[in-house]
Amino acid sequence: MMVGYAATATMRSRGPGGRDPEPLTAHVQAVPGPRIVVVQDLDDEPAHGALWGEVMATTFTALGCLGTVTDGSVRDLDEARAIGFQFFAPAVTVSHGYARVEDVGVPVTVGGLTVSPGDLLHADKHGVLHVPAEIAAELPAAANRVITAEQEYIAWVRSPEFDPALLAERRTKMKDAFTL
Repeated sequence: MMVGYAATATMRSRGPGGRDPEPLTAHVQAVPGPRIVVVQDLDDEPAHGALWGEVMATTFTALGCLGTVTDGSVRDLDEARAIGFQFFAPAVTVSHGYARVEDVGVPVTVGGLTVSPGDLLHADKHGVLHVPAEIAAELPAAANRVITAEQEYIAWVRSPEFDPALLAERRTKMKDAFTL
């Protein structure tokens, strides 16, 4: 699981060329930490070559990044895991191709999620989501309410007091906890 602020880039891995990667380093350093690098693969067929592997994971860990989210592919999973760097990607490949940065600090769309530089993100084994800044401070208390309501509901369902006739009432009570 990781929570951090987005540093964004577009990349390609097909065919040589492209920009110097240093603008990405500068952009990442300009974003408040902790950081998550979000990379949109611009190739016609995304995930042709790995956009991120051990070298990039090590470099960007040193720059205060927790991981990367991409619609491209990654590699060197064990090496990234060993240093605590997280990958959220749809594919793994053995080749890096001609991976190169095209643009940085621009809105990107990855897996249907549009992300702008500085957006607050939450990523875990279930996926990645954008946390609107205006509700971020309320989320811990809201999450605790949901957890408590779900635990109470599950405990009731598993208990001898469980009554199918009360399901609708109990579900409504549980769902009331889901509002901010």
